[in-house]
Amino acid sequence: MVFAGWYAFTVGVLMIVQWAFFILTGQVPELQSEPLRIAFHLAAEGVTAALLIVAGVALLRSRRWARSVGLVAFGSLVYTSIVSPGYFAQLGQWPLVAMFAALLASAVACIVALMRIDASPGAASGRDHAKSLRERDAHD
Repeated sequence: MVFAGWYAFTVGVLMIVQWAFFILTGQVPELQSEPLRIAFHLAAEGVTAALLIVAGVALLRSRRWARSVGLVAFGSLVYTSIVSPGYFAQLGQWPLVAMFAALLASAVACIVALMRIDASPGAASGRDHAKSLRERDAHD
């Protein structure tokens, strides 16, 4: 789950950086015009980013609970990847809409990959499986 881990971590960090940049450079006029709506939106984006970062680290470290958190995090990303581009579509900013489409496709791919992992208590972790493959290859 290396791709899913790095993807989750990177997208989560970039979400925080992007919103910090927009807020610090005064590019969120909704802070004055629609403060409650944007506050709820920012809270949802912040929770999504935090979940992605936690899931990314957990997936990269092959934590037992990584799959569950990853599914929740990527589910949150799917939602934001569907709802957020409407704002940019309304403004005719199609490259940003395309970016959200790519985020959506990648999030769905990560969900499919995570769903294929055996989450039963007796199943070997991804790290154990990867380690056994490396050991096997070292002996060949």
